[in-house]
Amino acid sequence: MQPIVPKVRFSVKQKLCKHLRQCRQADVRLRYLIIINLLNGRSAYETADVLKVHNTTVYRVAQRFREQGEWGLLDRRQDNGTTKLDERYLAILYHVVRSSPLDYGWRRPTWTREMLVKTLLQKTGCRVHAATMSRALALVQARRGRPRPTVRCPWSKWAKTRRLNQIQELLQSLPEDEVAVYEDEVDIHLNPKIGLDWMGRGQQKEVETPGQNVKRYLAGALDVRSGRLLWVTGEKKTSALFIALLVRLWHTYPQAKKIHVILDNYSIHSSGITNWALGCATGRIVLHFLPPYCPEHNKIERVWEDLHANVTRNHRCKDIVTLMGEVRAYLHKRNRKRQRRQAA
Repeated sequence: MQPIVPKVRFSVKQKLCKHLRQCRQADVRLRYLIIINLLNGRSAYETADVLKVHNTTVYRVAQRFREQGEWGLLDRRQDNGTTKLDERYLAILYHVVRSSPLDYGWRRPTWTREMLVKTLLQKTGCRVHAATMSRALALVQARRGRPRPTVRCPWSKWAKTRRLNQIQELLQSLPEDEVAVYEDEVDIHLNPKIGLDWMGRGQQKEVETPGQNVKRYLAGALDVRSGRLLWVTGEKKTSALFIALLVRLWHTYPQAKKIHVILDNYSIHSSGITNWALGCATGRIVLHFLPPYCPEHNKIERVWEDLHANVTRNHRCKDIVTLMGEVRAYLHKRNRKRQRRQAA
């Protein structure tokens, strides 16, 4: 049976090996490896098995080598002309992919590569393949991700900015004998929050849930200066939980003339019994409400995100007592780290 590649001199084989070592293009390296394996006596099927390619690829590369020699192994796409993925195309794609398909007349609310190809064709007059669109998306550093649900603040932009500036000015000019904290509540569920985790190939980890959910609630206050976290726990998220936190703040900062509490507009923060408790504080505790639906401006939200990432997500606690023990241990450890960092 005639070999699929002709025999060559030893010097030619050495030259091919040298060019293989110098090559930095993966597809060209693969072609070199195919020819070198064939020249070393392997069959087409053995070469395909070793290099993890289809046998038709081996025959196609061998035919190019027979007809054109080493020149047939090179990538000649540079002769195709001007690339379609120029700076203008990528700049338009960058802005398109950051918007919604609904803005461009599509009825589907999420992008597909095919929809992007058609939209870019309308805007640039240039048609590309869906696979080329994948390369273009990588070039503009686009990714498939899960959007973050948000609620638009009902206030005007002017009113929202004014309130945020007032809070920022308060923090920047805070006297030494006064304290400011960010306050918020967080729910702790016995049913684990499901989150991303590393897994082996072909594996899907399982998170056992107790079935019937049990909840506990934390009300926390994050000191603006020290980063220290104070908290109280309760079985219900009511005004009593919030008042218990205010009482702890009162006793934790006995020397403070005023305790400024920056918080959201949840109903327990402005209920009748809460206002009565604030009256008993004789002005030492002052509430500063953030604009509605602006959690990104409440610094304690990041603490709760870390709490979920380190404790509640994919947890294996069998009961709520064990889970709350893990929560308290994490928060105590966090405070100790902050204290050591400030002492250093």
